[in-house]
Amino acid sequence: MTAIGMQAQKLLGPKRPHWSFFESFIRTLIIVCTALAVVLSSVSICDGHWLLSEDRLFGLWSFCTTGNHSGPQCMRDLSQTHVPGLAVGMGLARSVAAMAVVAAIFGLELLMVSQVCEDVHSRRKWAIGSYLLLVAFILSSGGLLTFMILLKSQLTLLGFTLMFWCEFTASFLFFLNATSGLHVNSLTQPWDPTGETLASLRMHDHDGTL
Repeated sequence: MTAIGMQAQKLLGPKRPHWSFFESFIRTLIIVCTALAVVLSSVSICDGHWLLSEDRLFGLWSFCTTGNHSGPQCMRDLSQTHVPGLAVGMGLARSVAAMAVVAAIFGLELLMVSQVCEDVHSRRKWAIGSYLLLVAFILSSGGLLTFMILLKSQLTLLGFTLMFWCEFTASFLFFLNATSGLHVNSLTQPWDPTGETLASLRMHDHDGTL
C-alpha cells in the first residue's frame, strides 16, 4: 500500500452505514409517541382528578365534593375522606407516577441523542433509552394500581375521568415504545469501525501487491 493510499485512508476513515428509510421512520415514530406519552402523563398527574364517585371527586392531590346548588369544594387533607390509608397511599401513587415521567424524559432524551449523534455508541444509547421507558411503564402502572387498590370500593368503569384514561394511555405507550425500541435495536447489526478499517487496509494491501 502506497503512502498516498495510507493518507487517504486516514482522512476518509470508516463511515457508518446509513439506516434504511423504514427503520428511520419506525425510530422517529417511537420518539414522537414517547413524547406524546410524556405530555399525557404530565398533564394527568398535574390535574390529578382520576375518579368521580357520585358527588365525590377523588384525585392525587385533593378530594372534592360537589353539591346541586354549589360549586365543588376541595380539600387537600385526604385523611378527611374517611378512606383508610388514602393520604399515605396517594402520596406514594403520585410519587411513583412522577418518577415515571422523569424516567421517560431521560429515556426520550437518549432516544433523540442516539438519532442526532450517530456514532459507535448510538445503539447502546437507544437500548438504554428503551429500558428507561420500560422502567417508566412499571412505575406508571404501579401508580395506577395503587390508586385503584386504595379506592376499590368506589370504582366504577364510568367513574374514571379523562385524566385517568390519559395516564392509562401514557402507560400503555411507554410499554409499547419500550418493547418496539428494543426489538428494532435487536434487528440492526452493531457497527464495528475497527473491523471496517482492517478490511479496508487488507483490500488496499492486496491491491498494492498486485
